[in-house]
Amino acid sequence: MSTTRTLVPTRQPTRVRGAGPASAGVAEAGCAWPSESSNPPNGESSTRWTLVDLDRYEVRHGDAVVGYVDVVGPVFVALVGMRYDRATEVAQTLTFLTAIAVVAAVADD
Repeated sequence: MSTTRTLVPTRQPTRVRGAGPASAGVAEAGCAWPSESSNPPNGESSTRWTLVDLDRYEVRHGDAVVGYVDVVGPVFVALVGMRYDRATEVAQTLTFLTAIAVVAAVADD
């Protein structure tokens, strides 16, 4: 006698392996990849971010680079510094916008 099992996923994946960060928007939980165009609308803030690598965002305050956000699995790593190779890690968070806020706040100090 043989039995057949059918696997049924219990939840939807938050990210498909190999899909770039620009292919998904910010989820309600705040854990998903942000899109490239997620900057605040109508100039509400002078802090902007740009996708510069597959898993890296450059954070600018006005025209100056103030830091970076690396995406490492579900974690967003906030780094402060004008150059990526010299930037210092200041926080790890599960939400992208929190990582951006930390970079901007530490850079202002």
